[in-house]
Amino acid sequence: MFAPVRKILMMMAFAAGVFAAPVPAAEVTSSALSPSTDASPVLTLHSADVHRPISRAAIEQSPLYEVVLQHFEGPKGSFAGVWLDDFLEAQGIDVSATLRFIAHDDYTTFITPEDRAAKRYLLVTRLDGKSLTRNEFGPTMLVIPEDAEAVEAGTESMTPWIWSIKDIYLQQ
Repeated sequence: MFAPVRKILMMMAFAAGVFAAPVPAAEVTSSALSPSTDASPVLTLHSADVHRPISRAAIEQSPLYEVVLQHFEGPKGSFAGVWLDDFLEAQGIDVSATLRFIAHDDYTTFITPEDRAAKRYLLVTRLDGKSLTRNEFGPTMLVIPEDAEAVEAGTESMTPWIWSIKDIYLQQ
């Protein structure tokens, strides 16, 4: 009589463990893609006194990385870009700055230094080797590879993810 109850309890414990297990992170690898030579501005970097246009070539002066993932808004494939911290360093941006990202549709998200210390953000410029366009969530997007599967599963917030970035404001 107790055997069926024990079996049910064991199955419930197993199921709870499966659903409570952390979702694995998408694996990021070095990219074999050549850096872009496109000097056309794709976004603007704003500080207190400077509004600087940034090109895909300027973004891709840092090493490129790739991650294969399913973006929660639909695109799936190999997303390539640079680590946000590498981009900030290459641009001479103070690490204590909070970043405000604004998309072409005016969606806004803020990334603090504490956020950047907790997780790595990838500033994506390409999908499957091709430059992102405004029709494909570009020209740039910000993703968190380690959260990709958890965001898709609904167990992690999608609010820091932003695509079609047009402006980055530095706030002290």
